[in-house]
Amino acid sequence: MRQRPSVFIPQERTKQDDHMRQVIRHIARLEGTIVPPGDKSISQRAVLLNSIATGPAHVSNLCEGDDRSSILRCTRALGVRISRHSPCPDNSSDECFHVHGAGPDGLTEPETVLNAGNSGTAMRLVTGMLAAQPFLSVVSGDRSLRSRPMDRIVEPLTQMGAQIMGRGKDTLAPLAIRGGDLKAIDYRLPVASAQLKSSIMIAALYAEGRTTIDQPAVSRDHTERMLRSMGADVETEGLRIAVGPSVLSPLDVRVPGDISAAAFWIVAACCHPNARIRVEGVGVNSTRTGVLDVLKDMGARIKLENVREDGEELVADVVAESSDLRATEIGGDMVPRVIDELPLLALAGCFARGTTVIRDASELRVKESDRISGTVRGLAGLGAEIEERPDGMVIDGVGVLTGGECQSGGDHRIAMTMAIAGLMATGQTVVEGAEAAGVSYPQFWDTLESLASSSRVSS
Repeated sequence: MRQRPSVFIPQERTKQDDHMRQVIRHIARLEGTIVPPGDKSISQRAVLLNSIATGPAHVSNLCEGDDRSSILRCTRALGVRISRHSPCPDNSSDECFHVHGAGPDGLTEPETVLNAGNSGTAMRLVTGMLAAQPFLSVVSGDRSLRSRPMDRIVEPLTQMGAQIMGRGKDTLAPLAIRGGDLKAIDYRLPVASAQLKSSIMIAALYAEGRTTIDQPAVSRDHTERMLRSMGADVETEGLRIAVGPSVLSPLDVRVPGDISAAAFWIVAACCHPNARIRVEGVGVNSTRTGVLDVLKDMGARIKLENVREDGEELVADVVAESSDLRATEIGGDMVPRVIDELPLLALAGCFARGTTVIRDASELRVKESDRISGTVRGLAGLGAEIEERPDGMVIDGVGVLTGGECQSGGDHRIAMTMAIAGLMATGQTVVEGAEAAGVSYPQFWDTLESLASSSRVSS
């Protein structure tokens, strides 16, 4: 592998008309300890499911950013009392939220349109909950979310008895929902999707009869775990899930660190020629550790320390070091387990010996942006040998990237992936639209700056 020149110059930020450009330069050594924000998927489920439980719940280490705002905004607009405490009176965490569950029948008809912002998770989970409510509601989001397909949830929820209308022949938000009087269904998911199955499962809590869901492959199972902990009638056997009508008990939740956020630092350590990074308190649920499995298959030096259970979720500290990576192929059942980390794994492919292939990932085209095109365009602009395919990418490991300008396209994961690429690239890398990182990781740029500073001191 060719070595990259080692230069450290503090990062630069400029912001004009709410558009941020971030300048990153190569750092000679990466070393430090990072605590990632709370897991976004678990955070949203903790708030939403406790909103329809009977009684108060304590939720700490909630995720940061716009996605947190989206789920809090939607549930509060439905009459759920949620109070924020900083510092948390019950433990040593900086802040917490008390969710005063309204019970299964306690939500109220919203006076205005529910705004899910940029969060597909909030949109789809909230719609599943609204499908069971005996009133009219409308849920929408920002321009990006309004362009993302919603027919996958509209079809099964309509089969259960909800009335749902939307733009584009009921496929696009805003969605107008009149719910109630749901019946159980037997449904086979067209794709492995945690958001889709969770939407159906939440509606099934209210349905008459027992709903079954057949998955084509494993996807993250936070909803199943949390529902069982709250006393719901949920059974899983292989890829089949069965949900019966249930009343939820409130559940205190300390949200583990988000592995999707941790993955940026893990990939940085593995690709950098002189690095060791420890990421503490990361959720390592087996349905979410696909990124670690793929990296280990590529020869990454990664180990889990201090493994423990927190509720039904497994948590650990992840230590990653500079690695001699080899190419791999990602496809089939692995794709749902790494769907959010595929842009990062494409970056890892740039530093791996051989040709890395990502296939069966057309779902990436309907995320916050077209992440296949965005990843290919961004990495190619930094000198990567990368080819776009209809359902993925092909990356020839070049072992070196060259600084250049990248566009986030308003996508938080593209912005952060290009920033990590900039740590390894020669010269200067500029990320335009860097503010997009704030959607899921508002402290990303500060953490990067802190890592750069501590790495400079230790080198």
